[in-house]
Amino acid sequence: MFALSERSKTNRIGVDARLIRISDRAIQITKVDFGIGRDGGLRSDARQAELFKTGASKCDGVTKRGPHQDGKALDATAYIDGEEMWEHKYYAMIAVAFFQAANELGIRIRWGGMFKEGKVVEGVPYGWDCPHFELVG
Repeated sequence: MFALSERSKTNRIGVDARLIRISDRAIQITKVDFGIGRDGGLRSDARQAELFKTGASKCDGVTKRGPHQDGKALDATAYIDGEEMWEHKYYAMIAVAFFQAANELGIRIRWGGMFKEGKVVEGVPYGWDCPHFELVG
């Protein structure tokens, strides 16, 4: 069983309590370790604008606010043997844990791996933002 580090917990400060509960449960049941990075939780308007300028986000933070700005989203980073991994298959496994946790808690979420734009990896279509989880409603 995995556990979130203190840094990951700190990076969730300001995030909606429902997502905190989901991520707390998801880390208990996941098959792939994950953490919450520096930009994975609540974002200031300025930081959101910076991420938009680099192409890391499709929300500019002003005319199009992102759910991170309101604490309604979390981005998970996959870890295999303590190393960050960006392969889509690991994020799909993390998504299973997030969806199971959300279902157990009666909370609706959306996964960035299911966003319309994306790519096909080994015959599987993925959305463009696999680390991303956000509240619905």
